[in-house]
Amino acid sequence: MQKKERMANLEVLRCVAMMMVVVLHYLGKGGLLPDLTAPLSAQDMAAWLLEAICIVAVNVYMMISGYFLCESSFKLSRLLTLWLQLWLYSVGIGVLAAVTGIVPAAEVSTHYYLTLLFPVTMGHYWFLTAYVFLYILLPFVGIGLRRMTKQQFQVALVLLFAAFCLVKSILPFRLEEDSKGYDCIWYLCVFCAAAYLRRFGIPFLQKKSRALLLYLIGVLGTFGEAMLLHLFYLRTGSLELILKLPYEYNHIFPFLASVGLFCLFLDSDIRGKIGSVAVKIAPYTLGVYLLHENLGVRYAWQPWLGSDRIDGVVSLLLWTVIAVIVVFVLGILVDVIRKNICEGLHKIFLHIRPYRVLTEKIQTVDTMFKREVTP
Repeated sequence: MQKKERMANLEVLRCVAMMMVVVLHYLGKGGLLPDLTAPLSAQDMAAWLLEAICIVAVNVYMMISGYFLCESSFKLSRLLTLWLQLWLYSVGIGVLAAVTGIVPAAEVSTHYYLTLLFPVTMGHYWFLTAYVFLYILLPFVGIGLRRMTKQQFQVALVLLFAAFCLVKSILPFRLEEDSKGYDCIWYLCVFCAAAYLRRFGIPFLQKKSRALLLYLIGVLGTFGEAMLLHLFYLRTGSLELILKLPYEYNHIFPFLASVGLFCLFLDSDIRGKIGSVAVKIAPYTLGVYLLHENLGVRYAWQPWLGSDRIDGVVSLLLWTVIAVIVVFVLGILVDVIRKNICEGLHKIFLHIRPYRVLTEKIQTVDTMFKREVTP
């Protein structure tokens, strides 16, 4: 029972993080985040503040995955199931969007279909590309993280975040090799941070008020630095290339905010309906991402949900809430249907000998990776 209640905390956070992802895509791809090289209206400022509040979403979602994966063994069955889910969404939604005309005919090309057919290697969903890469590395990374001493772990984390987070956050120019956190390297950094939290924790952040304060510092730091850079640019015309730097996933402020929010939920006691509902629907949240971020509808759904009708701060907040509710609920429902269909087909296919033999071999591989050799 205790395990279920503890899981509920992070499952609620998983749902919150995915809702934040929807907010980011609604604002960014709905044309609601104006360029920071021009004066900003009250609506523009509100949109950028909302972006700062939600920019932690991807890091938090990564942390949740890392928190559980670092204590798990590699499973080929899990990797194949994830790949199948990804492929079904990529091809199914992408082809449907092309056939129905959601994607203009001029944009439907050989490259478009190749992206649908090879979603991981073609970068259809960058987050899943990073996740799959890291999961394949789990047999190496997981064992190493579980055996490191606390001091070794701390030194390694300092080196990682100094190289891939702190340096880019303080320099007044862009680094050539910085991919803004949209890559496997940053995912590995966040994964390691989550593993450290799982093994050793951060006593200072076990007090909820401190975790909340860290989150708010990260949010206000992100928004504040961006606005200062914006004002500096309006006066001098300089630093245009780094105006949006504070809003990048591997910037120090979004990372600190994500640690604060993660620790806030980690040490929370969530009971009752909220926790039980979250535990039930959280496994389907990835479907929300795969549905609304599909190449076929990536820039189409925002106008359907009012992005081109927004006029003022109240209107912005109202339409954003509506968009989040609609996309999240629809994404959950679609993935529930997808999972039920796949499970039904799996049971049918088990009566076919070649398929049954294949599943047995996959289970053998899963069992093999459960045996961790001790030095």
